[in-house]
Amino acid sequence: MSDFSWGDKLRVTVFGQSHAPAVGCVIEGFPAGFPIDWEKVKAFLARRAPGQGPWSTARKESDLPEVLSGLDGDGLPCGAPITAVIRNENVRSGDYAALANTPRPGHADFSARLKYGAHADLRGGGPFSARLTAPLCLAGALAMQYLEQKGVRIAAHIASIGSVEDASPDPVHPHLPLYAPGAFPVIDPAKGDEMKALIEEARQAGDSVGGVVQCVAAGVPGGLGGPLFGGLEGKMAQMLFAIPAVRGVAFGAGFDAANMRGSAHNDAFQTEDGKVVTATNRHGGILGGISTGMPLLFTVAFKPTPSIALPQQSVDLAAMQPREIAVQGRHDPCVVPRAVPVTEAAATLVLMNEILQGA
Repeated sequence: MSDFSWGDKLRVTVFGQSHAPAVGCVIEGFPAGFPIDWEKVKAFLARRAPGQGPWSTARKESDLPEVLSGLDGDGLPCGAPITAVIRNENVRSGDYAALANTPRPGHADFSARLKYGAHADLRGGGPFSARLTAPLCLAGALAMQYLEQKGVRIAAHIASIGSVEDASPDPVHPHLPLYAPGAFPVIDPAKGDEMKALIEEARQAGDSVGGVVQCVAAGVPGGLGGPLFGGLEGKMAQMLFAIPAVRGVAFGAGFDAANMRGSAHNDAFQTEDGKVVTATNRHGGILGGISTGMPLLFTVAFKPTPSIALPQQSVDLAAMQPREIAVQGRHDPCVVPRAVPVTEAAATLVLMNEILQGA
């Protein structure tokens, strides 16, 4: 497995940089002949696209996928790798010229220089940029259509931004989708208004704010994953941590389980419609690294956007002298709203890979 490739039965390679001519992906193992609804793919990509409101970066990108290979004459997957690109149409590399030798706090600039030296592409974050989540969402959009035919539905929402918390879905019988199409991605619109106000407050102050995304997958078959290194949580976490700005992943009750007794955390088994289920779902749909057939529940914590307008202390690497910087350019004051579909895409790819393992 390389730094830019993931998976075995379904293998996804992501390529490009924030300010390169394009970003893209190569998808291997997608079933031949599967009908792809490209309008649904475009609609999914639009949920992640920049420039959606004051809580998003002002960078404008159409994010229309251009498929270069992998389809037959009728537009169906032919078994060859599906290669697609998304053009970068609105780059402003000049915004980063003054920072060539001054790493931005909270970014990968310094660590990238340690690994790649002077050849590291730091324009807009280069290959470390959230721009790379566009092709990840492209691959996820295809996988989502495959899973829907298998009866698996995936949806995420903003669980919290700062101290503002959204309502939570029913962990045993979640009602999907969690919010209306095109709406701010929360269950409770009133909480969404509070979140937008908090984001705007941070933006006006030249600062940023972080938050948590919760994801639900219903209809996941039992038996996916395995013990130890084959655990479904581990595979899911590896994919989720590939999303820029992710700082934590928790399943089911997560860290709250550390403050519970076993009698309170254990989910009692019972039967429902001839199937074995659990009365509650604090295990989040996974026990021993293997899916139980209950809804898969997990949360993902995102840090505040490190690009902020406030003065920050750094170092001029050429002169090895202290230097104060204020990051210019166009940035999200909060990445969380646009991270919702990215989280869904990541989960979708993992589940499709696991289902194909047993196909």
